[in-house]
Amino acid sequence: MKQDFETLISVEDLHARIDRPDVRPLVLVDCRFNLMRTGAGRADYKDGHLPGAYYAHLDEDLAAPVLHDSGRHPLPEQDVFRLLAGRWGVIPESQVVVYDQDSGAVAARLWWMMRWIGHKRVALLDGGFRAWVEGGFPVTTEIPELVVNPQPSGVPGEHAGWCSTTQLFQELDNICLLDARSAERFKGQSEPIDAMAGHVPGALNRPFSENLDESGRFLGAAELQEQFLQLVEMLHGAGGGTRTVHMCGSGVTACHNILAMEIAGLAGSDLYVGSWSEWIRDPARPVVSEDE
Repeated sequence: MKQDFETLISVEDLHARIDRPDVRPLVLVDCRFNLMRTGAGRADYKDGHLPGAYYAHLDEDLAAPVLHDSGRHPLPEQDVFRLLAGRWGVIPESQVVVYDQDSGAVAARLWWMMRWIGHKRVALLDGGFRAWVEGGFPVTTEIPELVVNPQPSGVPGEHAGWCSTTQLFQELDNICLLDARSAERFKGQSEPIDAMAGHVPGALNRPFSENLDESGRFLGAAELQEQFLQLVEMLHGAGGGTRTVHMCGSGVTACHNILAMEIAGLAGSDLYVGSWSEWIRDPARPVVSEDE
C-alpha cells in the first residue's frame, strides 16, 4: 500500500522514497528564502539542493505583485499557480514535498498553497535542508527541466480556507485570531519590516517558532494539540467565535501555525492572507500596541 504524507515527512522517509518506481511520483520543491536578501535562497539552491528539486521564490512564485492596498505577499491567481505546479510535474497522483533551510517558515506557505488548489498529498520536510545534509543524504547542483505544456495541477474549486481583510474587519468579534509573529512585533515593541507596529485587536500571539523543538523539528502532535487548544479556548472563553484564523506579517509564517494545527489533528483553520502588512494599509482599522 502506498503511504501518503499530508503534513510532515522525515528525511529518512523521504530518502527511502527517492527513485522508487513502486510508490507515488515524487515532486520536490526548494523554498529557501531570506526576506532581507531576496536572492540568497536561489543562490543557495544553485549551490546545492535535494536531487530533483525545483526552486520556488517566495516573491515571484508564491505571491502576486504587491498592490497599493495589499499585504506584502498577496496570493497569485489560483489558475496561475496551478499552472506553475504543473510545470513542476505535479499530477493528481504526486507526492509533493516542500522544504526550506530548516524551520519550514517559508515552505509552509507552499504547503498551504498546494492545499489551496486542492492537492492534499503534500508534506513539509521536517528539519528542512539542514536536517537532510546532517543526515548525510545526497545533494546536487543539477537543475531539473520544467515540464513543457503541462496540465494545470490541483482540483479546481477545492481549496484551503482563507480570509480577506474585509471579512476579518466585519467578523472580528466572531473569529479566533492567532498571530504567528514574534512577541516583540506583536506587542509593538519592534517592527523591522512593516510601517507600523502592534497587532489586530483581540488577536492572541502564537509565534511560529514555538511549534519547533530545539533541533528545529516540529513538536509532537499531542503537545501541539494541547497548546493550540489552550489558545483557542482562551479566545472562545473571551467571547470569540468558532472560526480560527491565522495571520502574521504577510501570510507566510501563519501557514506554519495552520500546519501545526493539522499535525495536532485540529483541521479547518483559515489563513488571513493579507495579514498585518495589509491590515495597516487603512488607518481606519484599529491597532493595539504594548503601550495601550
